[in-house]
Amino acid sequence: MSDDLKDRFARLAAAVAQGRDQAAFAELFDHFAPRLKSYLQRLGMEPSQAEELVQEVMIVLWHKAALFDPAKSSLATWLFRVARNRRIDALRRDRSGLIDPEDPALHPAQPEAADDIYDAEERDERVRRAMLDLPDEQAVLVRQAFFLGRSHSQIAEETGLPLGTVKSRIRLAFSRLRRTLESDGGGLTLH
Repeated sequence: MSDDLKDRFARLAAAVAQGRDQAAFAELFDHFAPRLKSYLQRLGMEPSQAEELVQEVMIVLWHKAALFDPAKSSLATWLFRVARNRRIDALRRDRSGLIDPEDPALHPAQPEAADDIYDAEERDERVRRAMLDLPDEQAVLVRQAFFLGRSHSQIAEETGLPLGTVKSRIRLAFSRLRRTLESDGGGLTLH
């Protein structure tokens, strides 16, 4: 993640903390909610459970943004730590008694290697730049499908577009993104 983006998120969090800035919160929600949900699902949560937990995390941001200290961590690190801790709390509250003490969620994750973090942030930045070249009608659908995790059918229902149109626009956008990313020399390909 670029320093500019980290600084922007820190400023937005400060705006939420100091003035309950709804626009700042909305921007942070739009950016982090899908990423948090994806993270929680990778840890084994069902989509509906992950969504509920993401809501809890974002409520923490709304009410406790003043606790975030940009000198100690990035906002992303802070929010993902809150999500991880909330997930562990939820597992501990599980009344079924079927908690596996060896569940990786109950053990601290190994820190990600710096070069892996850098590569991921660079890749994300390249994809964001490539997304700017897409026509709006395609970019909106790609965001819904890949960043919000919606199915083509859900997108069609929400937008009122025919399912075939949704699939076609996403396929065209994906093809265009692939060409852009392959031609920029970074070696990133989409499958």
